[in-house]
Amino acid sequence: MNSDYQRIAQAIEFINANAKQQPSLENIAAHLHLSPFHFQRLFSQWAGVAPKKYLQILTVDRAKQLLAQSKPLAEVSDSVGLSGSSRLHDHFVQLEAASPGEFKAGGAGMEIRYSVIGGPFGDAFIAVTPRGICKLSFLSNNNIEQQIVDLNAQWPAAKLVNQASETTQMVEALFAGKQTINGPLSLYVKGTNFQINVWRALLQIEPGCINSYAQVAAAVGKPRAYRAVGTAIGSNQVAFFIPCHRVLQQSGQIGGYLWGETRKHAIHAWESARY
Repeated sequence: MNSDYQRIAQAIEFINANAKQQPSLENIAAHLHLSPFHFQRLFSQWAGVAPKKYLQILTVDRAKQLLAQSKPLAEVSDSVGLSGSSRLHDHFVQLEAASPGEFKAGGAGMEIRYSVIGGPFGDAFIAVTPRGICKLSFLSNNNIEQQIVDLNAQWPAAKLVNQASETTQMVEALFAGKQTINGPLSLYVKGTNFQINVWRALLQIEPGCINSYAQVAAAVGKPRAYRAVGTAIGSNQVAFFIPCHRVLQQSGQIGGYLWGETRKHAIHAWESARY
């Protein structure tokens, strides 16, 4: 047991010393002469979080310190070892689920601002609550009216207002490559506990990387529920920022995509060019 503690202590020292290089699980495990699988399990048992999560916490904390000093975003990204400011944003995306009471209330007393924005993957319909983005859908055949109908079905008691918000402007800036951070990019969604867990698992997939449905099922502790995982992924209400595009079929085929397979290919190419 003591030797396990020494290994984890060495791992933490290694991660702290090399955080700017963003070492992979394989790099850290190799430093300890352990297999990635054994190291992942051992570290999680002793530290209480996965190695990737520990590194992410270090990265975000360092970024917050630099941002508080009014450092330029590009300088912050470089200082904490991220390949670009868009990568930094992935560390700041936070997902909040509606409580059962809020779910049942259907948005009563809440104002939702919606608008259409342009981006590298075509026009998108975005809806924002005071708690964060509740809907982001890529448009097909300019189906704006259908998006409003769907939004009203999700939040029947909310007041819908056709107006852009600060969050809308942030998303437009992200897609335009003008990333600026004013705080975490928040998502506010409705779903079952299982769906929320699947969407949280998607947020753990690194940009430019892919997982299979089976891998996501394993990540949520339901290794045989890959079909249910596929259904949950298909129910995703927030395109791109809940990255269901990073999940492929076990065979490696692109698989279906709510907003079109061609767009899924385009997003993969866009991310691969940046990471």
